[in-house]
Amino acid sequence: MTVHFIGAGPGAADLITLRGRDLIAACPVCLYAGSLVPEALLAHCPPGARIVNTASLSLDEIMAEIADAHAEGHDVARLHSGDLSVWSAMGEQLRRLRALNIPYDVTPGVPSFAAAAAVLGAELTLPGVAQSVVLTRTTGRATAMAESESLENFARTGATLAIHLSVHVLDRVKTDLVPHYGADCPVAVVFRASWPDQRVIRTTLAELDPAIGAGERTALILVGRALAAEGFDESRLYAGDYDRRYRPVGTNPRFPESA
Repeated sequence: MTVHFIGAGPGAADLITLRGRDLIAACPVCLYAGSLVPEALLAHCPPGARIVNTASLSLDEIMAEIADAHAEGHDVARLHSGDLSVWSAMGEQLRRLRALNIPYDVTPGVPSFAAAAAVLGAELTLPGVAQSVVLTRTTGRATAMAESESLENFARTGATLAIHLSVHVLDRVKTDLVPHYGADCPVAVVFRASWPDQRVIRTTLAELDPAIGAGERTALILVGRALAAEGFDESRLYAGDYDRRYRPVGTNPRFPESA
């Protein structure tokens, strides 16, 4: 028996890995976070599977479901939205599984920031503009941010910021970032990326209207010059005179072709 933690992707039912889909189809028990995971994914569950929406359950109740499945020898598909490596609450579940000696594995999923960038048709790292993406959030009721992880501190790097779980505090985002990025810095707020009702608002920090976040829950805020840059350098990787392993260039290439 194994608990398979599966990143269910950002919303579109077909943005799940083949491995994730096949694991769902093989598990007689499926636990899914119904507030964010599309129900269309449950169509992959085998006939007769026990399907449990964990949105209203406590951690103790979730672990009780898993323990029951373990006692019966049933594999579990545990679905979380996006990718499990950030803000998934997977860590606390894994800790309890280790204490119970219940086997588990993890299958990654498409993260929301990647889905949002795809919607925008944007590369978040451009030569000479930004070479880092910071995945962050603001302090929430459930989880406080460390003082060292403030928006102001990250803004000092000039990196592209992907700010999660913060659409309800756009006024704070604007106040914290303008001194570092400038009022004209591009911003994109992507609501429910890849869902049928996805919505995109492109603006600047100066024109960012906090009212657009009123009553919203699922949105990602992207901030940085890479979102609208045009005069960036081309990558050296594909330059005609760039010597690399798969395309030796010059009379004394670094990686000569094998004889």
